[in-house]
Amino acid sequence: MHLTRRLLLGSVLSAAASLGGLPLVSAPADAEEITPGGSVVITSTQAPRHLNPAVQSGIATAVPGTQIFASLLKYDDNWQPQPYLAESWETSDDGLSVTVRLVEGATFHDGEPVTSEDVRFSIETVRDNHPFETMFAPVSAVETPDERTAVIRLSQPHPALLLAMSSALLPIIPEHVYGDGQDIQSHPANSAPIGSGPFRLADFEPGRQITLERYDDFFIDGRPYLDRIVIRIVPDPSAMVLALEAGEADILPFLTSSQNIRRLQENEKFAVTDKGYEGIGALNWLAFNTGEPPLDDVRVRQAIAYAVDRDFIVNALHRGVSKAQRGPIIESSPFFNPGIPAYDVDLDKARALLDEAGHPEGADGTRFSLTVDYIPGSGEQQKNIAEYLRSQLPKVGIGIEVRASPDFPTWAQRVSTYDFDLTLDSVFNWGDPVIGVHRTYLSSNIREGVIWSNTQQYANQTVDDILARAALEQDPEKRKALYDEFQMIVAEELPLYPINVIPYHTAYDTRLGNMPDSIWGVIQSMDELYWKEAP
Repeated sequence: MHLTRRLLLGSVLSAAASLGGLPLVSAPADAEEITPGGSVVITSTQAPRHLNPAVQSGIATAVPGTQIFASLLKYDDNWQPQPYLAESWETSDDGLSVTVRLVEGATFHDGEPVTSEDVRFSIETVRDNHPFETMFAPVSAVETPDERTAVIRLSQPHPALLLAMSSALLPIIPEHVYGDGQDIQSHPANSAPIGSGPFRLADFEPGRQITLERYDDFFIDGRPYLDRIVIRIVPDPSAMVLALEAGEADILPFLTSSQNIRRLQENEKFAVTDKGYEGIGALNWLAFNTGEPPLDDVRVRQAIAYAVDRDFIVNALHRGVSKAQRGPIIESSPFFNPGIPAYDVDLDKARALLDEAGHPEGADGTRFSLTVDYIPGSGEQQKNIAEYLRSQLPKVGIGIEVRASPDFPTWAQRVSTYDFDLTLDSVFNWGDPVIGVHRTYLSSNIREGVIWSNTQQYANQTVDDILARAALEQDPEKRKALYDEFQMIVAEELPLYPINVIPYHTAYDTRLGNMPDSIWGVIQSMDELYWKEAP
């Protein structure tokens, strides 16, 4: 595939489309039509531990990280790759190499040039440290014949590679900063990063605020349009809505509350959209710690599934805004298997399974007790479901204690070190199962201390083998058949119980132009965002 750079200056060259078979894309509004300057305030409930997406997944890190770091590619709203740090790329006929040509003149925020060695270092760092183990696992080497050319060698075809080279999945990080021998997971530069994106870090107040300022030497002429982006951490979702209405914030992404969505839709000062989340594929589920009794017994996990009323959660707790989800692959995906069991609520069946598993009711009707955790900050999608479980599971003899975490890092530490019984969790498909699904189920991805890896400690060699084959299968029908088989196995063994698709929306001031609405939304560069009129 091949595309050329400098979208700001005109249309993409026709030669690019002929080489890559991609449609031409038109240039955005001319710079003369846009008055640059100004700031925007984005609110979020999630406080990142640090700002380096190369070793940390999740939206808390991705929103600031994709402004600080540039990726090789962008993706548009039609799932088509577009040039970014890479001005061109070409895949070999055998699918075993991709040659990337970097844009000329790109520099990091300390003035050092971005080179092919930084690309090599970044890919190797993500491959070896990111919780998405499968994302770059097939990369056997990255050759650097010159400063602007990187050749990515693969041990096998990798159908998800181009997608993995975009947005928060592959930030290009500077080797001269991170390659000093320190542990990349705890490197001090993670909290004071130097990237080559449109905005540079001005200030990071953990748990409170991230301030980003325009990088004047950004490699796209005239960009970014804004002078500043402020990401303000507001733990209370209702307070975020009030801040938006009061003019104290301009963008509220990842909005899930049905009440707040309707409330803001009725306010003519704001636009509310569900675009920009297609690549994320966000699912909500109840995860089991399969490494500890009694949840190491599949009958106990199945009993809990039969005791939970998914339809009540979607229709009553979520007021019909959410969609039910039955499996590990989002139901809107062509890879979803509609034949998997739904575990419709059946309390008698749940009780029978618990009896069979050797957990009779005690004198008070309780068989055993479990603790359920949840991600702080999303009441409707997380806390409310946890509270529902506290009232629902005792109906089959399971006592439930709801354990709150004061912040996201506390929850992540508990779950990633297996200090939990049950936890509500929001996990993303990330566009392709190889990237976002495999990581949850591969036994090789049981990695203590790494959130959104296989924190359920689930291990099944057959599943490992199926996913390994699906990761390199080029035939869509054969790949679909492999994922069908995988879904049937995990639906029976239930390392987790899927509940719903998270109804993400973005609310923003209507005076903003070029609001990001690609498949990655606000976790892709916001260099084109601008004020159509002064706020």
